[in-house]
Amino acid sequence: MGKIGLFDLEKHFAFYGSYHKNPVNIVIHMLFVWPILFTTLLILYFTPSLFNLPRLEFSLLGSDVVLVFNLGFLFTLIYSLFYVCLDAKAGSLAALLCVFCLVTSSFIANWLGFQLAWKVVLVSQLLCWTGQFIGHGVFEKRAPALLDNLVQAFLMAPFFVLLEALQTFVGYEPYPGFHETVEAKIEAEINEWKASKEKRNQ
Repeated sequence: MGKIGLFDLEKHFAFYGSYHKNPVNIVIHMLFVWPILFTTLLILYFTPSLFNLPRLEFSLLGSDVVLVFNLGFLFTLIYSLFYVCLDAKAGSLAALLCVFCLVTSSFIANWLGFQLAWKVVLVSQLLCWTGQFIGHGVFEKRAPALLDNLVQAFLMAPFFVLLEALQTFVGYEPYPGFHETVEAKIEAEINEWKASKEKRNQ
């Protein structure tokens, strides 16, 4: 059964899905969205600790990992909780991936140091964003969702591509009829966009 308000998965998925119907563009986003989140967390590792909370140090596979309770940790917490609230099963998987990104990006950031890390992040972000803009401009023929709703696009992007992959490869649905209902809403949003575009061109 669907939820309402901030946790209305159908509404969020339909909004994001209406900007991502082309199969090539979807694949491009599957490849590039999570690396954007990962490298964002990598550079946020170097932000100061919030509320002077202590660092958490532990060993992972024989290597030292240092977690800092900073902006990267806060973003990971917000994203993870939001995804779980949207859908318990897929959201829990997304939350685990977010935590995995936080831990591994912290390890890599600590290993690289800031002087090298920011260069790696810059190149990665440029590559990933360029790929996505090509996906929209060349294949989707529609501007990215972030131009219409920046917060929703950034917040939903990682979960959208994960849910899209789960639907495509294992036939996952948060609940029976979800896919059919969302597809109808996506078509309605696309038709509304086309009508608005034609009206502006008249």
